[in-house]
Amino acid sequence: MPPAEPRPDYSLEGLTEGAALANPFEQFRIWLDQAIDAQLYEPLAMTLATTALDSHPAARLVLLRGFDERGFAFYSNRASRKGREMNAQPYAALVCYWAELHRQVRIEGKVEWTTDAESDAYFQSRPRGHQLAAWASSQSEVISDREALEREMAALTARYEGKEVPRPPHWGGYRVVPEVIEFWQGRPNRLHDRLVYVRQPDGNWRRDRLAP
Repeated sequence: MPPAEPRPDYSLEGLTEGAALANPFEQFRIWLDQAIDAQLYEPLAMTLATTALDSHPAARLVLLRGFDERGFAFYSNRASRKGREMNAQPYAALVCYWAELHRQVRIEGKVEWTTDAESDAYFQSRPRGHQLAAWASSQSEVISDREALEREMAALTARYEGKEVPRPPHWGGYRVVPEVIEFWQGRPNRLHDRLVYVRQPDGNWRRDRLAP
């Protein structure tokens, strides 16, 4: 038996062509700022979908750590499963979902590495414990138990006491360079608003409305 389906009341404002900005990055900035201002839990969380090495899809949550006209950036262990997948198949999709605002943004595009300077700058901005954890964790690898991870963390804490923690060579940023950005706004009776921006060969964006 299927679970009882909740019926949310999508009664907030819509997304019309007249209200949406021509530049999708500017439109994203407005929606992100509104999500942050609404004090939503983890407004920077995004689902990252990649193609696994066996050609099956794989998805997980990451945090948006910057965006501009070049694309949407996040950081991770490049030797992790998602890192290996993006290295082998440098295309990915992102989904931002702000449930309380009845909004979703889908992003699809090619993946590139951020520069070493960008990765260094972001790494140094992280809390010290997060910096040490980037060294301590062989992300996505099987480990014997929790205690092994904590022993490694303790050893690294002692090793770098009073010293700056350098960025691990296997850790850095990724940027999804969008080819498609879709904005979804929930509306009553499931007649939702969907505006999709598609990058054209000249670099400009074409905007279309999709049926819900």
